[in-house]
Amino acid sequence: MDDHGLSGDGGARGDAGAPAVGVGPWEGPWPEDDRYDPALLADGDRRNVVDRYRYWTREAIVADLDTRRHPFHVAVENWEHDLNIGSVVRTANAFAAEAVHIVGRRRWNRRGAMVTDRYQHVHHHPDPEALTAWAEERGLPVVGIDNLPGAVPLETYPLPRACVLVFGQEGPGLSAEVRKVCSAVLSIAQFGSTRSINAGAAAAVAMHAWVRAHVFDQPVDPGD
Repeated sequence: MDDHGLSGDGGARGDAGAPAVGVGPWEGPWPEDDRYDPALLADGDRRNVVDRYRYWTREAIVADLDTRRHPFHVAVENWEHDLNIGSVVRTANAFAAEAVHIVGRRRWNRRGAMVTDRYQHVHHHPDPEALTAWAEERGLPVVGIDNLPGAVPLETYPLPRACVLVFGQEGPGLSAEVRKVCSAVLSIAQFGSTRSINAGAAAAVAMHAWVRAHVFDQPVDPGD
């Protein structure tokens, strides 16, 4: 997109003195491209999207993301309405995960997703068996992330390129049913007094580890 079309008011002040979010109405001739939303061109785009997608329709953004999503999936258990799921979805969008899978209850708190669920594929599986069947049909190993006895350090494990990273909910962690279907269970190194970090933080660490290994070609070295 040509930068000259942006109104450049991202640092402007709103009525209450707070910085305005996004950009104002398009300046100059409108682009002749069906990816652009006429309403956004006329009124401005205040969404939390990168500049590349300013004024684009939601459908156009999703379609473009679909051409370059990474081949890892993220799954999270949701038996007690885990409030971390929104954060997991938001992070999965940031790292361009192929999809997020909610295992258990269908309803989840979307507030933490900051509307990124509009651009991220989110699927539901009623139980671990359904997730396992879905993954097996596609030849995807299921890799659990939890600080359990016997878990392999994430920092020394070669994450598969195509896989499903699965996380338990806050408190209980990975259920016994999910642990049984994991090809490996990985732990995240911690050095303080707490015994665990929440699922949202753990998901961010694991997804970033995948990106380091497969986008920036920094494979783990078991000898480190």
